[in-house]
This record gives sequence, C-alpha cells and structure tokens, in this order.
Amino acid sequence: MPTVKIPTSFRDFANGEATVESDGRSIAEIVDGIRRQYPKFYEQLTDDNGNLSPFVNVYLNDDDIRYLDKLNTRVSPQDVISILPAVAGG
Repeated sequence: MPTVKIPTSFRDFANGEATVESDGRSIAEIVDGIRRQYPKFYEQLTDDNGNLSPFVNVYLNDDDIRYLDKLNTRVSPQDVISILPAVAGG
C-alpha cells in the first residue's frame, strides 16, 4: 500500500501518526481511504465540496500532483504521498 506522510500540523487529526497507509490506485482513492480512516484529517484536506483544499499541497514521490493528473494521478504500492499545508509569505 502507498505510504502517506502526514505533516506535524495535521497529526492530531490522524491519531498522532506521522505516516499512514491507505489502499488505492489513485490519489482520489487514497484520499477516500483517509476519509474512512481519519475523518477529521480528511476535513483538513478538503473543502465543503470534497475537493482538495487550495491550502493543501499533495506530492507523489516529490512531484506535485497539480502538474500530474491531479486526483486521478495513479499510484503504486511502493509510492510515497506527502501532504503539506500550503505556505504563503511575502
């Protein structure tokens, strides 16, 4: 199963876990697995319509999924998915 890295700021929503495994063949399926396992974490990742929040960045093996196939990006069992809160500054 792909490994999902959880940033420190979101760990309280995932029972304190630094990483979790979620079964799926796409980022959308991984996010759905998170919804079932960690509903409070899922709420941090998505907006009211169930879309990924613009304040969250998702990477597949260091590649931003916005530049791949977004939620339809395919994953394999050895992949690592990193979820990071967006950082703004100026």
